[in-house]
Amino acid sequence: MKSARTVIEACAQRGVEVLTLFAFSSENWRRPKSEVNALMELFITALRREIGTLAEQGIRMRFIGAREAFSERLQAAMAEAEARTSDNRAMTLVVAANYGGRWDIVQAAERAELTGGTPGSREHGLAENLTTSGLPDPDLFIRTGGERRLSNFLLWQLAYTELYFTDVLWPDFGVAELDLALADYGRRQRRFGRTGEQVEAHV
Repeated sequence: MKSARTVIEACAQRGVEVLTLFAFSSENWRRPKSEVNALMELFITALRREIGTLAEQGIRMRFIGAREAFSERLQAAMAEAEARTSDNRAMTLVVAANYGGRWDIVQAAERAELTGGTPGSREHGLAENLTTSGLPDPDLFIRTGGERRLSNFLLWQLAYTELYFTDVLWPDFGVAELDLALADYGRRQRRFGRTGEQVEAHV
């Protein structure tokens, strides 16, 4: 939790508008039951301990994922955190819990009942039914621990996101590592299908 707290505070100070943390994936249920139970208790404890500070800092909390799989106690803690911070505007902290990118796309398609229409309208209909509806797609994705994969995270939303990989483990990821990632991102040219010349000419 120390690294999460550090990164949250640093992002807020640097003007980041939306920060998403992957707390628990839909695949994590495959871990030993004792480990999962310990993670759930840690989740509840951390929420209750940190929510006051987040509220004071003007940070709004939002959870994405199939929360119905969690205990009623954890679901209540999540709902309370969202309600308590709903009017905050300094930064939005999105916590992905029991989340999977494929699941998100499937549930969005089911909700949108995508039948007929033009390809463009179908894409919009799906996007507005994702769990991240109303939020901008990520500009930067940071993966720690030396892994070089997305691990089923925000698969739709990361289509044009800049990817940054570091060998630093998450517990050791602090302000210095965050600034390195942001500096690397700042040196990149985001084209979105255009040429470099078009980007420089603001075409």
